[in-house]
Amino acid sequence: MTVKPEWLRVKAPQWQRVGKVKDILRDLALNTVCEEASCPNIGECFNAGTATFLIMGPACTRACPYCDIDFEKKPKPLDSTEPQRLAEAVRRLRLNHVVITSVNRDDLSDGGASQFVGCIQAIREVSPQTTIEVLIPDLCANWDALATILQAQPEVLNHNTETVPRLYRRVRPQGDYDRSLELLERSRTLAASVYTKSGLMVGLGETDTEIRQVMQDLRAVNCDILTLGQYLQPSQKHLKIDSFIAPEQFDAWREYGESLGFLQVVSSPLTRSSYHAEQVRELMQRYPR
Repeated sequence: MTVKPEWLRVKAPQWQRVGKVKDILRDLALNTVCEEASCPNIGECFNAGTATFLIMGPACTRACPYCDIDFEKKPKPLDSTEPQRLAEAVRRLRLNHVVITSVNRDDLSDGGASQFVGCIQAIREVSPQTTIEVLIPDLCANWDALATILQAQPEVLNHNTETVPRLYRRVRPQGDYDRSLELLERSRTLAASVYTKSGLMVGLGETDTEIRQVMQDLRAVNCDILTLGQYLQPSQKHLKIDSFIAPEQFDAWREYGESLGFLQVVSSPLTRSSYHAEQVRELMQRYPR
């Protein structure tokens, strides 16, 4: 594997705090994308007492070559106790902001929308002050399922475009760029008060021009928040890194995104979809809906 540049080195986490969060997650039999996807920020986020919960997993019905989450053609049935266990973790961790994401569940008629709703409702019952962000799959273009999730009124609806259109066949073979844009556009139409968000990985062979075009496309569907981060190859069997992008380029993309009108652009080599997601509370105060 390619040697990482200095700007991608992260400090060793303080395992006392990380261990406490892990103990709660194990006690409640919950999965986090922090662990399943080998996120480089796990130490920082766990030390801060935040986590991105991965529901309906841990196995996924898609096998994207960049992703470290296991593939499973026939995943297990949904666990009806998962929403209550997740809500209990939010209560124990005293989270002000929680991110809920999921594996793809193309085996389910609603793509798992009902489980997202159950989790949102369970959290509202035990911790009504907690703001909720859902990072959802494309639901195979089931727009009724999307409406179901939005009716539960999460504060943020996140769906990642992941890469530029030219690279979709190689990077995200079961995804569709136009479908992802349509999901974000429909979200704003169905629930104008909900903040929409998307994210991109870079370093897979895209060009600066292509990244800027995706940013323009996202603003054209009124996407509010954008994250850009360096793709890191989880193992030798995963998609190879084409290049490491310098921090200065991330700064340039952030400035360009802000000029396009995004309410927030989080852009750095170590940025991930839910990195510093708790800042959305400040954003909601600054740009109320």
